[in-house]
Parts: sequence; structure tokens; C-alpha cells
Amino acid sequence: MSDRPAMRLLAVHAHPDDESLTMAATLASAAASGVGVTLVTCTLGEQGEVIGDELAGLAAEHADQLGGYRYTELREACRVLRVRDHRMLAGAGSFRDSGMAGTPSADHPRAFVRAADGGPDTERAVAALAAVVREVDPQVVLTYDADGGYGHPDHIAAHQITVAAVRRTPRADGQPRRLFAVVKPATAVQVAVDRYETPPGYHRSRPEDLGFRVADHSVDAAVPVGPWAPVRREALAAHATQVELLAGGFALSNRVAQPDPLYECYRLLDGPALPGATDPGSPAVPGRSGPTPLTGAADLFAGLR
Repeated sequence: MSDRPAMRLLAVHAHPDDESLTMAATLASAAASGVGVTLVTCTLGEQGEVIGDELAGLAAEHADQLGGYRYTELREACRVLRVRDHRMLAGAGSFRDSGMAGTPSADHPRAFVRAADGGPDTERAVAALAAVVREVDPQVVLTYDADGGYGHPDHIAAHQITVAAVRRTPRADGQPRRLFAVVKPATAVQVAVDRYETPPGYHRSRPEDLGFRVADHSVDAAVPVGPWAPVRREALAAHATQVELLAGGFALSNRVAQPDPLYECYRLLDGPALPGATDPGSPAVPGRSGPTPLTGAADLFAGLR
């Protein structure tokens, strides 16, 4: 395809809203810099808890219509982020939100957790994603770490199929590709929590409420959120059944107030190292040594072609 962008990024996420919660600034800054951004979402998020009473009847335990509604939220978030190429893995409805580990929803015949059990659904999911990788031929791929960021079975499955699909599908021209996992450095999380003033009526967040943290030295890249903070918040606002915006932060249905991040941080899973990203420390904490924060997502492509 001669008219496709020279630089291309693929992001793989489990549910609608994950793209905006974890890497909105990265996707928006990449799109704004001319990078072709493709987003693959693996499920419709059918098992999500609904914020507010007006739409509570959409939930899985009632009308079970939440997935379709969240799809419209996702399309609006993509518009805000300028993500023009969005795909549902293997087509909308092929895989269903599994819910949290140990819940009955994980036994649903279409539960996405089955994509991680080594059975037929694993091959179907990997093959579907590999077809997207082959078509888009991205230089950079983004997904979760092996623990899924906070242990959700669908996030873990998304990591596993992404790693498998990327390994199965090398670049068409034989050039290298980078595969990154979005992560949260421990010190940056602690500093953000300590500095954040919890609004009245919400629970104060603890570091463990923000998901698993990684050692500072394992962070290879940090994309600043600041220039894209308004865009990120607008994208989060699109996911109104799942996210409530607060002053300087946001809350999910658990009403735990979380601070807005300063950076979106990544760990390199595969591919050539980023230039200048080898010193230990957290780039997301002022005064600590570490990789020089990137000026934007385009720098994730440094040295690639």
C-alpha cells in the first residue's frame, strides 16, 4: 500500500477505555505527528460495572447490552484521539469480556480468557491479530506486560496473543520492530499518590490501587502526558459508563480517586533498544536519573524505518 504512512503503530487492548486510560497521550501524539495508528480492541467490555443509575440496566446482569453501548463510547474516544483505524479482534462480538479472575463470566463460551488457554480459541485469536500485524506492518506495537497491568485475565490474554502474533509475523522488509508493554514505575506512582488531593466523597488511592508497579530501572520510554492532557481527559470522558472525571484525576466505579499521570511509561519487550534509554531510574519522577523523557510517541520509532 503506497499511500500508507511511513511510520505505523499498533496498539492492542482488552476492553473499550483501556486505550484512553493507559496510553491516550501516546496514541494522540503519534497520530498528530503523522504516524499511522491502528487500535485493536479484543472485547466489547460487556462485564464492566456501570457508573450512575441511568444506564445501569445495560449491565450484563440486567439487559446485557453494555457491550454495544461501550462500542459507541470507544468510537468517540477514537475520534478524539484521531485514531482512524480501529478494529475489533476477529470482528465485534467474537470474544467476550471475561470479567475478573474467578467470576462465572469467565466460563462463557466466548470469554476472551479462552484465548490464553492454548486451545482452539488461542489459535483463532493469534491468527486474527497476526493478520492485522501482517496488513499494517507496524514498526512499533504496544500492549500490556505479562501480568496484564493489574491481573485482569483479558489483559493477560491480550499480552499473550500480541507477543505470539508479533513473533509469528516479522516485518515485511525484514527490518526490526519494537514491542512495548505499558507499565507504571513504582516511584512515580508513589509520588503521584502522595501529591494528589482526594476530592470529598471519594476514596483516597493507594499505590496498589493503581495496578502493579515495576522497578524504576525497567522503564525504557516515557511519553509526556502534559501537552495531551486535555485530549486524554476528553477521551476518558467519552467512556462515561466507566470513568468519572475529577479535578486533576479520575475515578472508576469503585470511586477511588486516581491522579492523572505525568507520563505514559513503557518497557521494551522485544526489538532494538531506544537510543539513550539505558540509564537506571524513573524518567517520570523529577530529580531521579533515568531515560530522557521522549518528546512524543514518534520517538518510540527512533532508529527504525
